[in-house]
Amino acid sequence: MTSDEVRDGDPTGLNHLLPLQQLLAGMDEQITEVYAQRGVRGVRPRFSKALIRLHHRGPLTIKDLAQQVGVTHSAMSQTVTAMRHAGLIDSAAGEDARTRTVTLTDAGTALVPILEAEWRATEAAWAELDAEVPYGLQQVVEDLSAALRERSFAERVNAHIDALLAADSQDSGQR
Repeated sequence: MTSDEVRDGDPTGLNHLLPLQQLLAGMDEQITEVYAQRGVRGVRPRFSKALIRLHHRGPLTIKDLAQQVGVTHSAMSQTVTAMRHAGLIDSAAGEDARTRTVTLTDAGTALVPILEAEWRATEAAWAELDAEVPYGLQQVVEDLSAALRERSFAERVNAHIDALLAADSQDSGQR
């Protein structure tokens, strides 16, 4: 617990995932720097997989692209809007009024070779980095996944909520 949490009861002062979130955000910032060093402007790392998938499998609906990339429809809709503003994709009404079909523009297509090279280079750099540390993140993820198969995260969170509520109830009963 942080001193602020002790003082005001705010539990958000404790965040075990923050270092990992900061690490990943920093890596994304550095990928953006790599793009800039190579003359690629207006492209965010979150665009890469979508643009590469559209090149190889497109045109796709936003729903299909979201599934292919592994994000929610809402997240992909926001990404599509940003990519459209950057001139990398076009979207048009799909087979019905509820769908939008996304296609690469010439500018988006022209970026695919550098995006694919960056993707492969990032994977190689990550594997290199993972091998440098005594207990690689890939192993951490596998071990955490195994532990969560034994007892889900929801079960763990609910058990802690029950214990905290029981303690609060006990505390208020003693006053």
